[in-house]
Amino acid sequence: MLTILIDGIAYGMVLFVLASGLSVTLGLMNFVNLAHGAFAMVGGYVTVLLMQRLGVPFLATLPAAFLVAALAGLVLERTLYRPMYAKSHLDQVMFSIGLVFMAVAAMKYAVGSQQQIISLPSFLLGRFDVFGVSVGRYRLFVIVLCGLLALALFWGFVRTRFGSRLRAAVDDARVARGLGIPVTALFAVTFAVGSGLAGLGGALGVELLGLDPTFPLKFMIYFLIVVTVGGTTTITGPFFAAMLLGVADVGGKYFIPQAGAFIIYGVMVALLILRPEGLFARSRS
Repeated sequence: MLTILIDGIAYGMVLFVLASGLSVTLGLMNFVNLAHGAFAMVGGYVTVLLMQRLGVPFLATLPAAFLVAALAGLVLERTLYRPMYAKSHLDQVMFSIGLVFMAVAAMKYAVGSQQQIISLPSFLLGRFDVFGVSVGRYRLFVIVLCGLLALALFWGFVRTRFGSRLRAAVDDARVARGLGIPVTALFAVTFAVGSGLAGLGGALGVELLGLDPTFPLKFMIYFLIVVTVGGTTTITGPFFAAMLLGVADVGGKYFIPQAGAFIIYGVMVALLILRPEGLFARSRS
């Protein structure tokens, strides 16, 4: 049971890092970016290509995955996304879904449709016992790294001047500009950070989730579940939602494999019935 719990937490941590960028853009910037998974796919392929073709160590590919995905997000934000900020959510959904299919087709053309495999360094392979509990080395690494990222995100968006200025810009961009807040630059940096986090999550998830060009389509619903269940007004909500859904998914597939992904959808429905605005969202009534 404890081994399954740890594996579920590791899975949930990766889901959180993958979905945190969407939580930032949807919750803080009020922009529905369903192409978020495409940036995760970019980060995953950066890791795969650097390791397979250039022999770069796994750990050294993680910053590269973040930076490449962040740069791609920054360029697309300035060229394609910015005109969509003032559009309706329906327009944003249709636009970003179109980008997903374009990204999937482009990646199939560039690298093929086969599943990608990486070789982790020896110190991240295997398992070890902690008080009789078998713990995977890579999963423990993922838990620690993603936990530190979660703390950094909470501090950055909740406890810093950057986070307060960003929230002010989202609430009323015109007034924020009048107060001297660089709204355009804030949105660009925020979008780039969210895209970079997706890329980092994609790199970490190659071993746990697999990677092929259909990655953005297969995991789009998982990102949306994490953000919907956790709520879009906090970072804490998506974090605990990802943990809960990760444990439920891993445990369900282990104990009731014939149920498939039904468990995670059942948990989502139950939570939304109890907390329709998210785990930690404030009621609007």
